[in-house]
Amino acid sequence: MTLLTTTSSRITARPFCGEEDFWRVRNLLIETQSITPTGFNWEIRRWEGLYFHHEQLEPDCNQQIRLWETDRGRLVGAVHPEGVGEAFLELHPDYRHIEVEMIAWAEENLSATIGEGHPYRLDFSLLDYDSPRRRLLEQRGYQITPHTFVIRRMRFGEKSLPIVMMPHGYKLCTTSAHDYQCVADILNAAFNRTTHTAAEFRNFATFAPSFRHDLNLVAEAPDGTFAALVGVTYDEINRSGVIEPVCTHPDHRRKGLARALISEGMRRVRALGAAHVYVGTGDDVAANALYENVGFTEAYRGSIWRKTF
Repeated sequence: MTLLTTTSSRITARPFCGEEDFWRVRNLLIETQSITPTGFNWEIRRWEGLYFHHEQLEPDCNQQIRLWETDRGRLVGAVHPEGVGEAFLELHPDYRHIEVEMIAWAEENLSATIGEGHPYRLDFSLLDYDSPRRRLLEQRGYQITPHTFVIRRMRFGEKSLPIVMMPHGYKLCTTSAHDYQCVADILNAAFNRTTHTAAEFRNFATFAPSFRHDLNLVAEAPDGTFAALVGVTYDEINRSGVIEPVCTHPDHRRKGLARALISEGMRRVRALGAAHVYVGTGDDVAANALYENVGFTEAYRGSIWRKTF
């Protein structure tokens, strides 16, 4: 156990202990969204994906998550992997003084080598606005990499959302419990992977608390296969929508399918009460152009920072 003392409370670090702690971290993300800048912490869909988007219901990452609590049992921070050799901090903004210890723990427990002969490394995603964390990472030997990302936000307000029609021959549908393999197939094809399975999506659709089939939109091709997929998540407490994933099968690109599904998804989440919506992307030029054309007016840019060991 690690102890930090402040003028108001003592902070204790401990291992993550399963489902009860899953809910506590999720509540921390909901609690802090309105009091932190865009992208400072994860949104709920990403956290639910880390925990439930697996073939096995007990995710391997359990032993790679660390929690920080006050002496009254209030959760104020968590460190977890974002991928192999990648770490992310979830943090209440009143407790930024514990970041040093959180990063040190990540370096000790989450650094990894990517292939034989490669050095151990650890990556953090850092948004450009976060100068305190940038200074902290620089002091610990991290360097900026060429890899960038963008988180976009749209406030609905009185904005008129466009109605984008589906191209001829394609049908807008929502997923169901019969479509787990179809979803795995479109994800693998769109992202050039082989790792997605029906079982992992079945677990996510069944157990992720915010998942809704009526917000999981697909463009069905004339042959009945999935040509595009857009998922939307709604956080009703923060009146916040999240668009993720967005993908189109290579055989059906440049037809406007993703734009049509995003447009429909935004209308649906707005009808539920959303005041704003977010979408995250890497540095892909086409993807960023799509989101700008759809109407996202705010862009928060960041880079990957890396330390080798």
